Amino acid sequence: MKKYVTRRVFMGLLTIFVVFTINFIIIRLAPGDPISTIMGKDNDDPILRTALEEKYGFDKPMITQYAIYLKNALTGDLGISIIYNKEVMAMITERIVPTLLLVLTAAILAVIIGTLMGMYAAKNEGSKIDVIFSGAAYIFNSMPAFWLGLILIIIFSSVLGLLPSYGMINTRDAHTGFDYILDVIVHMVLPVGTLVLVEIPIYFRIAKSSILQVTNEDFIVTLRATGMSERKIFNKYILRNAILPTITIFGISLAYLITGVALIETVFAWPGTGSLMLTAINQRDYPTLMGIYLIMSISVAVVMVLVDIVYATFDPRIRF
Repeated sequence: MKKYVTRRVFMGLLTIFVVFTINFIIIRLAPGDPISTIMGKDNDDPILRTALEEKYGFDKPMITQYAIYLKNALTGDLGISIIYNKEVMAMITERIVPTLLLVLTAAILAVIIGTLMGMYAAKNEGSKIDVIFSGAAYIFNSMPAFWLGLILIIIFSSVLGLLPSYGMINTRDAHTGFDYILDVIVHMVLPVGTLVLVEIPIYFRIAKSSILQVTNEDFIVTLRATGMSERKIFNKYILRNAILPTITIFGISLAYLITGVALIETVFAWPGTGSLMLTAINQRDYPTLMGIYLIMSISVAVVMVLVDIVYATFDPRIRF
């Protein structure tokens, strides 16, 4: 197990380094630059441009910029935002908590609800409830998350007036203690609900198909022939083997949510890293963009390593 974990951690670190390098090159090669954004479209003073490039280190060769940034990143220094003039690490630290709160809540709810629905549909294959669950899964799986979010805002906020449509808290009321927590939960309902609805179909299909596949295996037929109860067969043998693909999909989906929640945060004006990333892209804020991509790649690598460890725990064959 130690060798397996060591290999996975090494691959995770290598993945972070490769992603870091590719992001650095792509961002620098993309059209536009932060200096032009700072100076404005109508200002093309070469002396000012030279001074700004020297200030932010853009006058050096790309390989030199890369070496300097890599050295600083290893010490936790992600630079200063060109647009906000703040430390990038401080900005990301401030924004990462709301993003993780949104993502983790949605991911956990989606895997629980989707798996339970898949288990029930598999046990009652061909029934009306199976048809309803399957139809709903196909419908929500075909909906873009941002579009579904807008529809939920129209229904539950604009028409019914039941839920807030933007932000993380009500800035007009200075809530503290339990009232503050309740305010955050109320504001989370729509964005979390949107993510859960588009993620449930994934877990539903995986859970249902895995359970049906394991149920038809020869060793399950043999266990039934011995007279073992269906409840024990399902809980001890079918579910244990069928849950493995769900663990893998959970890791992939969680990594996707961490990196792809930007549109949802924009739709609901959620103060997370997604909105900060979109602003950095539009303004060509290289340090902020690199810092966000680095934190995202680390998060994805950590999640995948943890999922591999859990997978190996459930299935010892993976270790070899």
